[in-house]
Amino acid sequence: MTTSLTCTETMPIAAGNHAAIIASPNVKLRRRRIVIDHPDPRVGEKLLAEALGVVDRDALHGLLSQLVKASAVACKPEQGNLSFMISMLKSIAPKDPLEAMLAAQMVSIHVASMRCACRLACTDDVPQQESLTRALTRLARTYAAQMEALSRHRSNGACAITVQNLSVQDGGKAVVGHITQHANLIAAQPGLVDAAAITI
Repeated sequence: MTTSLTCTETMPIAAGNHAAIIASPNVKLRRRRIVIDHPDPRVGEKLLAEALGVVDRDALHGLLSQLVKASAVACKPEQGNLSFMISMLKSIAPKDPLEAMLAAQMVSIHVASMRCACRLACTDDVPQQESLTRALTRLARTYAAQMEALSRHRSNGACAITVQNLSVQDGGKAVVGHITQHANLIAAQPGLVDAAAITI
């Protein structure tokens, strides 16, 4: 089941500093061709590539082609789904090609999840309900794993640890500063402090 908007222009709903993303052109399907809706095709491609996090024309058209295929309903590309997917991809704001590919997968998995949820809601056949429930569960887990992967990529794999309680006994030492741990090596910024020097 697919819904289509009747308005021809996308209007921003949420306030924010996404001016560049909102200013990027829309994509239309015309006779199974992808058309970037902008008066100057080269400028339109550049704006859309920046919004989607890709670096060149080939990557942009490859990503758009994949989204067109993922938007299909009954084996035909669907403009409403495509517009939604591109809008969500822009909202994720990929920073590099890896994020662009992952974000495209996330949007596609979301669309597949919603299709599966729709089919589940519309069936009374118990075996079909069980099959759709399993598929929906797998899609939801995949989406959660993709969210985690995107978060890890954006933080460069750094894991933030916050220490809320610290006590140093007499004769003990505390490290003051940032600590980085790699495999079996722990390196700290200079600043070993005796327990006696720490005053509360």
